[in-house]
Amino acid sequence: MPRKPNRPLRPPLKKKSDAIEILDRDPRDTRDRRTEGASRDEDAQPERKDAHLNADPRGPRTPRAPRAGGVAPTPRRPRIEGDPVRHPEAHRSALGQPERGERPAARGRGQDGGRNAPTTLTEPERLQKVLAQAGVASRREIEEWVVAGRISVNGLPASLGQKIGPGDRVKVNGKLIPLRFTQRSPRVLIYHKPEGEIVSRDDPEGRPTVFERLPLLRKGRWLAVGRLDFNTSGLLLFTNDGELANKLMHPRYELEREYAVRTLGELTEEQVKSLTEGIQLEDGAAKFNLLRDEGGEGANHWYRVTISEGRNREVRRMFEAIGLTVSRLMRVRYGSVELPSRLKRGMWMEMPEAEACALAGLPAPQQSREQDERAKRPVKLHRTQPR
Repeated sequence: MPRKPNRPLRPPLKKKSDAIEILDRDPRDTRDRRTEGASRDEDAQPERKDAHLNADPRGPRTPRAPRAGGVAPTPRRPRIEGDPVRHPEAHRSALGQPERGERPAARGRGQDGGRNAPTTLTEPERLQKVLAQAGVASRREIEEWVVAGRISVNGLPASLGQKIGPGDRVKVNGKLIPLRFTQRSPRVLIYHKPEGEIVSRDDPEGRPTVFERLPLLRKGRWLAVGRLDFNTSGLLLFTNDGELANKLMHPRYELEREYAVRTLGELTEEQVKSLTEGIQLEDGAAKFNLLRDEGGEGANHWYRVTISEGRNREVRRMFEAIGLTVSRLMRVRYGSVELPSRLKRGMWMEMPEAEACALAGLPAPQQSREQDERAKRPVKLHRTQPR
């Protein structure tokens, strides 16, 4: 009876699939290996369902004679026309090379690669427009900074009307500004300003400012859409988009502002006619688009007025020009945005994204079902203490 060998039993060899056979075949070899039978190849990949994905496209490797130092030489194979594997950029053409300035999608975050992964390039834009969109400052302030030499592009002083693209490096006061050329939805805050706050970041007198109540931004800053006097309350808009702020404030758009005015005394018909037809002020003519009597008791009388300008203390000066004193002034509407009745003094709320895009003239963003349900909920009101 023959003795049992001590060597472990090897599983029977299986015939390689056609895909592996084709990938393992040397392009210079014109022989048909299928007619010679399957022979064991030490370099063949393990046979699995996806084995053809892991197979070595360069074909089987043949051992080389070692050098004197014991290291096998690396042979240089002759280049064959039409062989994409030997092309130095073959791996780029196979995997796909991103366009100039385009970021590859991040792994593990879906096809989009996250909200910040893809960057769609656009044509070069004007410097002040790009910086305003980034929330650095308004266009007018940026133009003043350019004239003062505070902005540089690629190490050189910037010029008015200069256009920049994604590859340019912009610095403000020597600090590099991260710029994005993708269209992002602007953020808009609705704030009910009380009396006793100034619409300015720095006040030599140390008075409280409206910016002390606003939430902090990780990038950019809040820009006030217009101003309200220290003793004036009501609707005040803020945005992080300089282009939207310019659109809401520029005189050529003539957005209406509506105010509730309380005066000490009542207007006569002649005074109403002069206010609606126009009166002369120190800085030019001014008039109300609409003046409506809201009634009152005693010496106090209420009026509703609309005006298409935003000059300094214009409403108060117009009433003072005809001999009446304004005891209280409150802005209740700016353009198409009205002051919500449930938004009390010192409180703010963020405008829904769809409404902010409509205000900026942008298409509404595509939202999922959860986002649509969240948008239908009442907007949350916030009251923060001054910092």
